[in-house]
Amino acid sequence: METVVVIAALLLLVGMAYRGASVILVAPLAALLAVACTDPAQIGPAFSGIYLKALGGFVETYFAVFLLGAAFGKLMELSGYAGAVASAIVTVVGRKAAILATVIIAAVMTYGGISLFVVVFTVYPISASLFRHAGIPKRLLPAAIALGAFTFSMDSIPGSPQIQNIIPAAYFGTTTWAAPWLGSMGAVFIAVAGVTYLELRRRASGAQGYGAGHLNEPEEVSGARLPAAWVAFAPLLIVLLTNLYLTHLIPTHYGATVYANLPGSKAPVALTTQSVAAIWAAEAALVTGCAFVGLTRFGALRVKIGEGLKSAVAGAMLAAINTASEFGFGAVIAVLPGFSLVRAGVSLIGNPLVNEAMTITTLAGMTGSGSGGLSLALGAMGDQFLARGVAAGIPPEVVHRVAAMACGGMDTLPHNGAVITLLAVTGLTHRQAYSDIFAITAIKTVAVFVVIGTYYLTGLS
Repeated sequence: METVVVIAALLLLVGMAYRGASVILVAPLAALLAVACTDPAQIGPAFSGIYLKALGGFVETYFAVFLLGAAFGKLMELSGYAGAVASAIVTVVGRKAAILATVIIAAVMTYGGISLFVVVFTVYPISASLFRHAGIPKRLLPAAIALGAFTFSMDSIPGSPQIQNIIPAAYFGTTTWAAPWLGSMGAVFIAVAGVTYLELRRRASGAQGYGAGHLNEPEEVSGARLPAAWVAFAPLLIVLLTNLYLTHLIPTHYGATVYANLPGSKAPVALTTQSVAAIWAAEAALVTGCAFVGLTRFGALRVKIGEGLKSAVAGAMLAAINTASEFGFGAVIAVLPGFSLVRAGVSLIGNPLVNEAMTITTLAGMTGSGSGGLSLALGAMGDQFLARGVAAGIPPEVVHRVAAMACGGMDTLPHNGAVITLLAVTGLTHRQAYSDIFAITAIKTVAVFVVIGTYYLTGLS
């Protein structure tokens, strides 16, 4: 019965999210209904002490990233830079390569250290122009962005600075460059299979075109008003390179701990540099990118920037609260007895790597969060995964790579915060676009087991 409660809460959330209901409302209701079925007296404490605390913590940590990412994307759109980038790419690779171009742009930005949530805001104006020019149905656009930002660049390519690739290092004593051969092979598999799938879907659509009447559609800038392509690419490179530079500079400059100690403070506030360095780097990089766009295209922006930034702020707030509500749901579900039973059941699988992959991807799917499911799994069973791997002669680096890739598999179910943000930003619904996102999810999940099989067949790491 306890397991049924957890599964029912998950199905309720997934079903309502797919039908277009607000996750901000449905997530706490689904979580609290599960609590009510477990212990009704705990509804109040669970809501205030777990759900709201988790929601608030997420907003506290990531809201500025959402806000700056939305602002940067809007400035790229209004300045004409997004249209110029799209036009240049279409000229070089051809009209039918818009899907590949979108995947490459999203992957480069994600691998460069920009939060995948920010990538959605930044890539959308560019990819929308690409798809419009190429006459590809817009419903395929979210899946292309997801393939570039939510899969191989996030946790497969060695050295990725995304949190999904960083978390395992703390548990296994490895680095983000763990198992480079396996990770690279997995990345190639995902990219090739994903692009092939989306191209087949494009061909099956025939001459349907981009479509009309879409919501949240970026403004189309006429060719006569487009800035030079070499200038239009500059903001993207500035954000990418600034983020990379500051990611290394901030820990070196501040050391292990940084203190907020202004004159009016009662006591210094200590922060672990490792916990904030990536966030600060992304925020500073986005500010730099926004400043560059504003300075170089002030004339084109001055009339529209006020209303444009208002819409960007509204979109950022909605995306942040949507994702935070999902995070709160996962925090509540994680403390229910049924969740422990599910976790224990999956852990009974014999093969160490398959056990690890199934456990992590299951928990990520249930919580709707790759990093959340990974943290829960490694916090509870990280020592067990490592010990079983070492006993079987499996290097810790391979255990790391499997863990990182597994968390980015079934996490992108309909209730996933990144998926909801992606659909909200692109102005599409689950009904219109989720089936192709799920196909990319399935490819990513299969890739984990391809990597495991390759390791056992070749011994490569």
